[in-house]
Amino acid sequence: MGKPRKFDRNIIVIGAGAAGLVGAYISAAVKAKVTLIESGNMGGDCLNTGCVPSKALIQCARVAHSARTAERFGVQVPEPEINFPAVMAHVRKSIQEIEPHDSVERYSDLGVEVVRGRARLVDPWTVSITQEGSEEHRLTARAIILATGAEPAVPPLPGLDTVNYLTSETLWDRFAQLDKAPSQLLLLGGGAIGCELAQAFARLGSTVTLIERAERLLPLEDHEVSAAVSRALESEGVQLLTGHEAISFDGNKDGLGGALILRNSQGEIQVTFDEIILALGRRARTGGFGLEALGIVQDGKLPVDGYLRTRYHHILAAGDLAGPYQFTHMAAHQAWYAAVNGLFGSIKKFAVDYRLVPSAIFIDPQVASVGLSEDQATEQGVAYELTRYSIDDLDRAIVDGAATGFIKVLTVPGRDKILGVSIVGENAAELIAEFVFAMKQGMGLNKILSTIHIYPTMAEANKFVAGNWKRAHAPKGLLRWLEKYHRWRRG
Repeated sequence: MGKPRKFDRNIIVIGAGAAGLVGAYISAAVKAKVTLIESGNMGGDCLNTGCVPSKALIQCARVAHSARTAERFGVQVPEPEINFPAVMAHVRKSIQEIEPHDSVERYSDLGVEVVRGRARLVDPWTVSITQEGSEEHRLTARAIILATGAEPAVPPLPGLDTVNYLTSETLWDRFAQLDKAPSQLLLLGGGAIGCELAQAFARLGSTVTLIERAERLLPLEDHEVSAAVSRALESEGVQLLTGHEAISFDGNKDGLGGALILRNSQGEIQVTFDEIILALGRRARTGGFGLEALGIVQDGKLPVDGYLRTRYHHILAAGDLAGPYQFTHMAAHQAWYAAVNGLFGSIKKFAVDYRLVPSAIFIDPQVASVGLSEDQATEQGVAYELTRYSIDDLDRAIVDGAATGFIKVLTVPGRDKILGVSIVGENAAELIAEFVFAMKQGMGLNKILSTIHIYPTMAEANKFVAGNWKRAHAPKGLLRWLEKYHRWRRG
């Protein structure tokens, strides 16, 4: 089929996760006729199986940990009793209270036509929509945004089919059926998801083993960040098995629990479990949308250019499907470019700005970063100066019992221009925002130092690390002259 002479829609968006919702909203805001198609739950992975439920679970675990450690503040409380069904009820309630933000009704009010059904591209301009109980119908569009997200990666390990493994998508339904947290929980994968869940379930009463094939947790983070996270997890009883590769599974006949064979530098070991969660990353969700027939999928991935365009320039992608960063905030960031380039790309197009992509890991203490880490700068041959501040010296951290962690700032040698920041500490995901803003606006550490920060707050740590940089670059010659001047003034 050739390109239509007329189109039913200006733009069709497939997928109502973070990228799809933002892309549809932006399109409607500029008065385009837009249809948003979703076959599952509105809000996508973030609302239903990712960010929202995991952070609700983490908060429950944090409250339990606070009660368990209350004695250090002079508060005597008994060992907290974990009502696990109530914990999972809080997780479900959190989702339900946020659902209206991503609902059909809200986006309909914003001018988006929302269609519940399965979308499939039958040619580069035509989308087939199949709805339950209705006949297939088709719509044409001048532009199409693919925002189908990603799904947990499941490796083809021998024996995996003999165990009832869980992923970040399936664990919520499974654990909602339990009376208590699993006794022996195994987490395969020491990335952000694995670390967050390991600490949360340990705090909720599980005996947790966290396995990572690399020699350290969070191998993409700064080495000091990785070490700090390892110490935090081990201090709460999580058994860490880094440098261990999963070889095979051996499930029980009743389908509950099992054993995992691991290989390390000394040989093979076996670990048993009641429940196992695979946290091995996510892969683009490309199947079932007609993309293979159009030839725009390669080896399970959807290549896009700097403008988020596929080989058909009017078909764009955003969010986890497009990559390379699988963050909700990146999905929303990309969605603007996909919508604008889809609607106005023939007049003017915009390349996605990937220069400053902050990330956070919501363990305790939190981890946040933006720009280059020390390891990345070294690998890329980028010259840098390193300035650090230890949060254990911060007044607010001391009174809050959160005096642990650090801020590391990389700057251009001899200048206050910020190349990257890594933070470990209470509210790190909030503290990083000031550095992201400064870097985005081209401001250096001197600007942060000259900004008034309320006392006592965690945010003062940002000012103090800037002060450490300033002291290291104090003009020694001028200071010697000033010393002589003041001596002369004394007579």
